[in-house]
Amino acid sequence: MARSESFLLLDSPARRRSGMAVLSRATGNQQRRPGSEGEGQRHGVHSYTYLRDPAEIARRSFALIRAEADLGRFPRPLRSLALRLAHAAGDSTILDDLAWSRGAVAAGRRALAAGAPILVDSAMVAAGLIRERLVAGNAILCTLHDPRTTGLAAAFGTTRSAAAVELWRAYLAGAVVAIGNAPTALFRLLEIIAEGAAKPALVLGFPVGVVGAGEAKAALALVGPGIPFVTLHGRRGGSALAAAAVNALASNE
Repeated sequence: MARSESFLLLDSPARRRSGMAVLSRATGNQQRRPGSEGEGQRHGVHSYTYLRDPAEIARRSFALIRAEADLGRFPRPLRSLALRLAHAAGDSTILDDLAWSRGAVAAGRRALAAGAPILVDSAMVAAGLIRERLVAGNAILCTLHDPRTTGLAAAFGTTRSAAAVELWRAYLAGAVVAIGNAPTALFRLLEIIAEGAAKPALVLGFPVGVVGAGEAKAALALVGPGIPFVTLHGRRGGSALAAAAVNALASNE
């Protein structure tokens, strides 16, 4: 296994005057240069007291979130998903911006149980999915790096993320869509559905960014009951949230 090394720049006033600097590996031991103050003293080794047990870390994490966030304000089927979102973000305040359509969680669970494909806008979302929970063997489709995507982006004058959505058309009917990166992907999804493309069973809309993210999610929420959705209003979002939402739907909690 490759060893990761970091370096500290030891730059004394004298060496700054001479234009010289020394690089030293930063390890658990405090390093001293020969002749420096404290030479001959035992090197200190850093040690930290922290929680190591995975089950206890998870238990305590969820307990803290439940204490911080009023999960009772959400419909019962949505609470486990909300809990997982706050856990993935490390921030329970994001739940103030959570929005959903009636029956969205049930629709997503049914689709996953029936083996519906999961369409994602980035490899990061795909990487965050827990395959062991996808007991129906759901296919996971990310077309961002499909060889056709670059040409489509150039032809339509748009982003690769939006162009990649064009390649979802054959798989959209009854699918679970998880968008955690590009606002343009969510905008394009809504456009092609309005143009007559098949409707997915659920859209998990968590694009992130300062340009377009809030607007894309607001558009999703305004589509109406025709497209079940869960989203997070505003700029915040991300691949970790999109993946956490799928994982929550696929769990038995």
